[in-house]
Amino acid sequence: MRATGISRSIDSLGRIVIPKEIRKNMQIREADLLEFYAGDEGEIILKKYSPMGEMEAFARQYAESLYQVSGFVSMITDRDKLIAVAGGCKNLVGEKISLSLQQRMEERKTLIAQVGTVEFTPIIDKPCEAAWQGMAPILSHGDVVGMVILLTKDEEKKMGEVERKLLLAAATFLGRQQELV
Repeated sequence: MRATGISRSIDSLGRIVIPKEIRKNMQIREADLLEFYAGDEGEIILKKYSPMGEMEAFARQYAESLYQVSGFVSMITDRDKLIAVAGGCKNLVGEKISLSLQQRMEERKTLIAQVGTVEFTPIIDKPCEAAWQGMAPILSHGDVVGMVILLTKDEEKKMGEVERKLLLAAATFLGRQQELV
């Protein structure tokens, strides 16, 4: 834990304002859920809550199934990081997703894109080779909670309507599962 040198007082209703700098650094957005923990030495620890994080083991199995069926690298994210990867790039699990992917997520669109086009979006800030990508937002109770992503390095293995429908089915299924948790 690192000190910030910032102090805030609690108001009469028990509320406290998280400073803008901390919200920005931690990518805490309005309506994000936070978990509270009590430390052993009297500290209060706040942690961003990820509804998709509750389904990590399920997401790993689902990504593996997507890979087996499609042959494409399959990824599932929450709003901040990759939570499941199958078919390659497995070392990327836990990596923060790029700001441009977060923006795509907020657009709530399913898209298929080829490298070099305007729609092609970096998944993380580190290079991850891909010739084609497809992505669909996972919606739960009307909120975006993550994305399902398919990637291929093979330029000949183009993505089309079948992959778009596969992405939509996967994202819809995961969103419904999220609502049951």
